[in-house]
Amino acid sequence: MAKPSSLLDTRVIYCGDNLEQLKKLPFNSNRNYEVFWGETKEKRSFEDRHESTQAYIEFMRPRCVELARVLKKTGSFYYHCDWHASHYVKVMLDQILGENNFQNEIVWKRADAHSDAKQGAKHFGRVHDSIFFYTASSEYTFNSIYTPLPESTVSSWYKHVEEGTGRRYNKADVTGPGGAAKGCPVYEWKGNTRAWRYSRENMERLEREGRLVYSKTGMVYQKRYLDESKGVPLQSWWDDIGMLRGINQGGERLGYPTQKPLALLERIIQASSNENDIVLDAFCGCGTALVAAQNLHRQWIGIDISPTACNVMAKRLRDVCKLPQSEKLWQIGRGFVVRDLPWTEKQLRTIPPFEFENWAVIALGGVPNKTQVGDMGIDGRIFPVGSEPSAKKDAQLDFMDDWYPVQVKQMDKVGRPDIDKFEAAMMRAKRKKGFFVGFDFSSDAMLEIGRFFQREHISIVALTVREILDETIASRLA
Repeated sequence: MAKPSSLLDTRVIYCGDNLEQLKKLPFNSNRNYEVFWGETKEKRSFEDRHESTQAYIEFMRPRCVELARVLKKTGSFYYHCDWHASHYVKVMLDQILGENNFQNEIVWKRADAHSDAKQGAKHFGRVHDSIFFYTASSEYTFNSIYTPLPESTVSSWYKHVEEGTGRRYNKADVTGPGGAAKGCPVYEWKGNTRAWRYSRENMERLEREGRLVYSKTGMVYQKRYLDESKGVPLQSWWDDIGMLRGINQGGERLGYPTQKPLALLERIIQASSNENDIVLDAFCGCGTALVAAQNLHRQWIGIDISPTACNVMAKRLRDVCKLPQSEKLWQIGRGFVVRDLPWTEKQLRTIPPFEFENWAVIALGGVPNKTQVGDMGIDGRIFPVGSEPSAKKDAQLDFMDDWYPVQVKQMDKVGRPDIDKFEAAMMRAKRKKGFFVGFDFSSDAMLEIGRFFQREHISIVALTVREILDETIASRLA
């Protein structure tokens, strides 16, 4: 695909605070911007970062201001949130984008029933999220989407069957709506003189095509075939796209806490953009909007503050979209790149511990644990080359027994007690080799690693962050 602008890089994932990155994007000129908010962090924001709804809105407001700033005149803005703050978000977006540019509150029915409405609960089950749809002006891009006709409509409305072909059809009125006073042509047809919906020429064409049918009284109707129906124009109630459930049907579910179905993002992107337009997702999460954009031949830009999320979405683009991650190929429009991942020890010391653990495990080519709870001293696993089957049934590959444990500590110097705990974890897991990552290791820690090998014939490979950053660890991973 050709780039829509020589001033703007696309197919780029930026790792960092989106507020800072958005400030670098140019103003809403005539470039093809379409802004989508596909993977918001509303749950993580409430639970981990913001103490109140007011704090959440204060965090989101400057970011929404920047997103509105870069929005093209024909662009669209989607904000996905749940019940926690949806009403406050709507007020905020009215102030920023203008209440006249509010088009829809889309209700996504993401579940049939919810455990929060179990027996004894004093509220109704919360089974939907809200998606606020705004535009930059009245000149926005919009492509109509249709859903299949309900079976009740098919059976009651398309109840006639054409002889010979078996095609189902309904009989549509061909008299002119509003009559002659509304400009409908008046003429005689098969003994009936009245105002008609179509000109005589068009009526003759429909007759030749066999698309007219007559009642016993001689009244004429037009055949409208079921197989030519586009369906029902999409409404603001979306109950035909289910949430991603525990069973990983189709291999889509990644275990990311706010992951949305690919079909949901594809629907939004199809409705509000055209091929080669730009999709901007400022809270990428696991990259569902980027995959949808790539599948639909749109340009895209992604931003997320989490290094782990950026690595996950990069892997997803490589595996699902078969898009190469390559600076050289990206420069000629055939790949994508990730920018601003932490690359210094100083930066890695400042990221949250769980993010640091994930970075280290992924940097070693391993699979990090999904949660911080119950890891029993093991933060991730490395699977030797050749041990991984072609069909993955579980992202953690727990069903396989050929793996090496990884322990990660975001500390200046790993000590003897830390090694002791990892040794116990390896003994419990019956592993003969494991990897320990830290910024440095004390002499006592290194001595214990040696003694452990002599005593139990179990190998612990101590790796420093500097060695990982300098890419000098390949021989030690073998």
